Amino acid sequence: MKKTIAVIFGGQSSEHEVSCMSVVNVAGQIDREKYDVLLIGITEEGRWVKADSIESIQNGSWRESSTGAVISPDATEHCVILWENGQAVKQHIDVVFPVLHGLYGEDGTIQGLLELARIPYVGCGVLASAVSMDKLYTKIIVKNLGIPQAEYVPVYREELDRMEEVTARVEEKLSYPVFVKPSNAGSSKGVSKAENREGLEKALREAACHDRKILVEETIVGHEVECAVFGGGKTPVRASGVGEILAAAEFYDFEAKYYNAESRTVVNPPLPGNAAEEIRKAAAAIFRAVDGYGLSRVDFFAREDGSIVFNEINTLPGFTAISMYPMLWEAAGMDKKTLVQALIDHAFGRYEQ
Repeated sequence: MKKTIAVIFGGQSSEHEVSCMSVVNVAGQIDREKYDVLLIGITEEGRWVKADSIESIQNGSWRESSTGAVISPDATEHCVILWENGQAVKQHIDVVFPVLHGLYGEDGTIQGLLELARIPYVGCGVLASAVSMDKLYTKIIVKNLGIPQAEYVPVYREELDRMEEVTARVEEKLSYPVFVKPSNAGSSKGVSKAENREGLEKALREAACHDRKILVEETIVGHEVECAVFGGGKTPVRASGVGEILAAAEFYDFEAKYYNAESRTVVNPPLPGNAAEEIRKAAAAIFRAVDGYGLSRVDFFAREDGSIVFNEINTLPGFTAISMYPMLWEAAGMDKKTLVQALIDHAFGRYEQ
């Protein structure tokens, strides 16, 4: 008998549109001979609806769906509650693939709901999702591994009323230019490069629009590279080859990632020294340290002297047509359909650990 997989997309984060691009690729690769696919979209306002088709996602009409859809947290039901015109029905589901990026999707919140419901799901659990989404806490974990990372100064939104104190604290530890990032955001949303105090103040206010916690980091000069990781639990952790980002903009911001055709990614580029192998080892070590499960993409800088610097980890990396995670596994001999099936198979082992 076919099993039913619920694929959840959209969400309330600043990466809503990226999720809608990713889910088209994920849902399109699910084996329909094995699974009935139930598409559940979450609007930017937080409304849960059933999407009729992949085409409705591509043209945006799914947001007008009149069929509500929520996952029951009751661990005895394993179901989605669908309702329309005052009539509600329960539909059994066997597994969930959350194709959600950023807050309220990649941060442990929906993972907590699925844990309550005891429904197998693709990807990292509550702890790994939460600490990996929060760049500040990821840095604390990685520091204990001894893996080099950029120097940083944490700033909190409520401190910005005392901007002069904040900028003085940053300037005491770091030299310009610096990068300013929301601690909880993805796809480079709210990230700015500041060349001076005026730019720093502007960047801090922009980052504060996305999160209460902000990181100000030193600028690292080097190749911007990424590594894909798969496994966890009873499955050995595997790291792919390395991919390099060649950004069209000064740095790989949201526009450069998704809307600038000049940006390119290169799989297995020549890197200085033994950087590629060191990145693979470090990516697997970081994934294990955050208690990763399923998939993650780990980002680094490779300096010209061959040394590496950790940047961040993404527990639900993009699956768009230009995203590095599926591209790296494809280069390693695992096409998208095989990768999606492997992730689903791995999800079923979640409660057998």
